[in-house]
Amino acid sequence: MKLGAFFRHLGNPLIYYPQLAKVTGGVSASVLFCQVFHWQSELSNPYEWVRVSGEEIEKETGLNLCEQELARQQLGERSLLKENLVNSNILELWVDIDALEEKLDNLCTSQYSGTRVERVSDSKRLERVSDSKESPREVVTNYSNQNITVIKTDKFFGQPRQPLSIPVTRDYRFSGPWESAEQLEKFQRSLLEYFKQRGVNYPDRCVFHEIDNITKSIISPLWEDFISGKPLGESQKVKRDWEIEPGVPYPAFEEERTQYYVHKGEPLEQAVLKARSDLRNPVLGRDLWEGFLRKCDRIADDALKAKNQGVETPYLPPSFTDKPQITKETVMKKLEAIAPQFSLLTSTLENSPTGSLEPSKIAEKASEADIPSLASLQEACKTHIGKSMIEKLIAKNPEWGYEIVDGKVIESIPF
Repeated sequence: MKLGAFFRHLGNPLIYYPQLAKVTGGVSASVLFCQVFHWQSELSNPYEWVRVSGEEIEKETGLNLCEQELARQQLGERSLLKENLVNSNILELWVDIDALEEKLDNLCTSQYSGTRVERVSDSKRLERVSDSKESPREVVTNYSNQNITVIKTDKFFGQPRQPLSIPVTRDYRFSGPWESAEQLEKFQRSLLEYFKQRGVNYPDRCVFHEIDNITKSIISPLWEDFISGKPLGESQKVKRDWEIEPGVPYPAFEEERTQYYVHKGEPLEQAVLKARSDLRNPVLGRDLWEGFLRKCDRIADDALKAKNQGVETPYLPPSFTDKPQITKETVMKKLEAIAPQFSLLTSTLENSPTGSLEPSKIAEKASEADIPSLASLQEACKTHIGKSMIEKLIAKNPEWGYEIVDGKVIESIPF
């Protein structure tokens, strides 16, 4: 491959300033800072945060996820980067240019204070003067006195700016729509709890930015929820067609998607996690909902046709059967019935025998429970006697939605 074609395939180069690594914390932090600042400068509002994923950052900078996390930590410790976790993959980032300028000013001031001033002749004015610190230096003439030469250790940045004196009142208070300091404190505590529940890394910073935005007359739906007595974020929830309420899909729809991943070989826990993640995606959820409605329409047509032919109870998939809600109490009750030694209740652990129940007692307890869990049935099938009894129970209770295939208890295919 020719050299020109090789460089064309490499993509655009990324600008890196070595001097920034001193104030940002490292090379990776400097690269990430410059890239976020580039994205931020393309936005119409300089105070708007950049929403980006880890994959997009890696595509632009070459930093992997571990390097990105280290760079964000270094920038956050130096108050150069503010971040907010939207979900497991999307981040909101904002770099503080004023903080960077202040740190660069301090760096230049410290370097300038460590330079040496000498009186030299005109013939030696352009010679490099030795210094105890081994670093790049530049010889600059002070034109106010032709015999004075100043040696600066940094040639990329000029004279440091004078620190800006910003007058701040002694007892500064945020001004906003709140009526008293007590109401503001209550709002702050509500915000802190809200951001903690969302899993934000630095909830206290989010609280500060939210209140600071309110003081700048920016509309805050969280404040509107607070003064109206609603839970924070309630007004921002959107109820979609496939949801009973915002964030809660129809049980049959969620069960059908869960079974899809189960039949692909996913463990039940992963299947539930992936199904709920799919249904939280508005675009994917809409497409899945349209397909689910078509499938339900076909099932309803078949059921009506069977009913017209004299079938009293047409077949419906297990997804449409009413199942009891799985709670901590129901799980503990089943564990106690199947294997008391695995119950998580303290009183049961203290009073239960050390041995396991006999298969006959397992079958008796399982028949008394509403619907036994899949894990409990699989545990009971490990013995020959237990397997035969579980087969009879499953045949007697088809509404459980279980079947035995190759000697293993699995959930029935819904469609």
